[in-house]
Amino acid sequence: MNVRPDRFSPARAFSALVVEDDRDLAGALVRGLREAGFLARSAATALDGLRAVARDAPDVVVLDLGLPDLDGGEALRMLRGASDVPVVVATARGDELRIVQLLNNGADDYLVKPFSVAQLVARLGAVLRRTHRPGDGGPRVLAVGGLRVDLARREASLDGHPVPLNRKEFDLLAYLAENPDRVITRQELVAAVWGRPHTGREQSVDVHVSWLRRKLGETAAEPRYLTTVRGVGFRLTAPTTG
Repeated sequence: MNVRPDRFSPARAFSALVVEDDRDLAGALVRGLREAGFLARSAATALDGLRAVARDAPDVVVLDLGLPDLDGGEALRMLRGASDVPVVVATARGDELRIVQLLNNGADDYLVKPFSVAQLVARLGAVLRRTHRPGDGGPRVLAVGGLRVDLARREASLDGHPVPLNRKEFDLLAYLAENPDRVITRQELVAAVWGRPHTGREQSVDVHVSWLRRKLGETAAEPRYLTTVRGVGFRLTAPTTG
């Protein structure tokens, strides 16, 4: 394993929790993350990881799927029920259907073993840049018609009513609201929101767009804000009046 990672240099030190039962691997990852500037620690079981998240509120979690006490997918669901912390899952298999399921269940990214510390640092950096947007001296609130997206608070409202969104739904809506009236391709959304190359068989975008539409009270057949441009992507536009 490469233990000389590129250094991640944010404005402040981010904390990372590595949930991994292999002691040697966990130690190497923690050392590598610390060398890269993270405040890193590890937990050997899913339950210890859940306790650490509740107690320490890390900025990002690296979650191994092959844990001794709980299936990784179940651990992810429990974690998502208790916290909005970004999660990068580590899996020994590059099974596309399994990976899509994990992403749809709340994972922010994934790595297939074996991977280098440098690759992990790059993935964590990309996730943190998406989920911890730098402030500009005050809260940034994007407005598209009656839709408001507060980037600092990570909250959205429609016509004055809160819109409950999970992490990925918020990131998707925020990116669309930052680019109103512009057609955003699936490739661009995968790169900007999911932080990985488009494979041509991407299901996560369409699934999350469907969930987002439902929470905005519209459908693909009768859109108000979120329009599908067939064969290209999606566009967020304020509804016309009159």
